[in-house]
Amino acid sequence: MLLCAFLALMLLYADHRFDWMDGVRGHAATVTTPIQWVVSLPSRGLNWASRIVSSQSELIEENRQLHRQLLTLSQRVQRMASLSAENVRLRQLLHATPRQNIPWMTAELMTLDNDPFLHQMVVDRGRVDGAYIGQPVVDASGLVGQVTSVSRYTSRVLLITDASHAVPVQINRNGLRFIAQGAGQSNTLNVMNVPNNTDIREGDLLVTSGMADRFPEGYPVARVSEVRRNPGGPFAHVEAAPIARLDRSRQFLMLFARSVPKRQHEQLDPAAVSIALQIIQPSTDHSGGSDGRSP
Repeated sequence: MLLCAFLALMLLYADHRFDWMDGVRGHAATVTTPIQWVVSLPSRGLNWASRIVSSQSELIEENRQLHRQLLTLSQRVQRMASLSAENVRLRQLLHATPRQNIPWMTAELMTLDNDPFLHQMVVDRGRVDGAYIGQPVVDASGLVGQVTSVSRYTSRVLLITDASHAVPVQINRNGLRFIAQGAGQSNTLNVMNVPNNTDIREGDLLVTSGMADRFPEGYPVARVSEVRRNPGGPFAHVEAAPIARLDRSRQFLMLFARSVPKRQHEQLDPAAVSIALQIIQPSTDHSGGSDGRSP
């Protein structure tokens, strides 16, 4: 035990002082990739078995719900052509630079960190796929986190709810900018240093502001869930609930926000993203509707 403790201390010291330990960590992660894949097999098998034994009534009800959603999305898609054309005309009037689509690649969850004080996960994309440290990760609803380490075939993602993670955000309704920091809980973010007189309300949508050149602008991050004014101090206590489904999503998109790999990646459909933003915003949204930003 003493020998193991001594070796652990030596590794911690080497990791703190020398950059070559990043390569050692990456090779170690590559070696453990088959083990992680084997460990994920039971959960995949259970998901497959649950789909097999689903009752006919559940499938019929799910089919009805999907048909209703299809009708709703079809109606919204019919409006997108005129809205997109109007947006182009307005941007031309303002002489604004057209927004560029961001390349992306899909990724799937392999394992979650068992440490209750760490909010991290491992996905099945690595250096050979073009993944890089700092790469933003989103799911179908909003921002999930960013890549913190990359091995040959896998990447470790730090979730936005981790206490060590912070992301620049802005209120979708009025554009005010703040920092949203993880609270160490799966359903809470803390909005830092919000003055008492700031125009922020419960239900406000927080999106990435594009500051710090890390996360692209306009991706949903969280919705304000609590605002407590502090008469005795300069700042209010503001909490927000993440938009992304961090506790249930298994498929993700890894965005190439800064560097694009040589291989060609699919492009996000602006109309589809605009519809997704409308779906995640309730009808009581204070902003009066989504802004329809494309990624």
